[in-house]
Amino acid sequence: MRLSIVDSFTGAPFAGNPAGVVLLDEPADPAWMQSVAAELRHSETAFVEVTADGPKPLRWFTPTVEVDLCGHATLAAGHVLGGEQVFTTRSGELRTRAADGWVSMDFPNDPPRAADEDVLDALPGVTIAGVARGKWDILVEATDATQVRELKPDLDVIAGRDARCVIVTAPGDRDDVDFVSRVFGPAVGVPEDPVTGSAHCLLAPYWAEKLGRVKLVGEQASERGGIVRVLVNGDRVTLSGQAVTVVSGELHA
Repeated sequence: MRLSIVDSFTGAPFAGNPAGVVLLDEPADPAWMQSVAAELRHSETAFVEVTADGPKPLRWFTPTVEVDLCGHATLAAGHVLGGEQVFTTRSGELRTRAADGWVSMDFPNDPPRAADEDVLDALPGVTIAGVARGKWDILVEATDATQVRELKPDLDVIAGRDARCVIVTAPGDRDDVDFVSRVFGPAVGVPEDPVTGSAHCLLAPYWAEKLGRVKLVGEQASERGGIVRVLVNGDRVTLSGQAVTVVSGELHA
């Protein structure tokens, strides 16, 4: 089986979010896919059945669980396969298009709803301007980007919340960035995700409503960092990012 390691949402190696991409010639056992993801130890590994007729089945695994939606591993798969791709997933049909050094992805919109979540004890130093929930995640808006960049969250408290991840976000502090964010998912084995495509399905409509624009640029301000372009289009969100293949080879186990 062909294996690639791809840095997603970056134009330079050793930045962005690394993802494994395994190209399958036939359906694979979920327990085996989970073992491979645990061995690779990336926040997500994508498994694509490339010989399928029509849309290609795509599944994502963290080191500990299978997840319903993953942006950066989908971008990585679209980068490895190139051209236009259609995938069948647990979140419905997804499409990618690789062109001009960027990969765009058609994802479902995750409209935010106001929430009354007790998250202050998990986020020391953050002045909370608003809290919302999406399908999987809790979104917390801080008053400024510095609080997001300097945050040292209590991951044990975050892990106890009824959510896949806690997203902390604020207005951008650079002319070329509309909003910044960081994403913490200890409950799914990812203490901090370097760049999270699926979180932008929630971030995009949240900031589009606040800023009055449907086309935005987000910076995920993790240690590795990355840039996500977003376009809100009704019940869909187009996410775009660059990607770099850093390893390619064969999986023998």
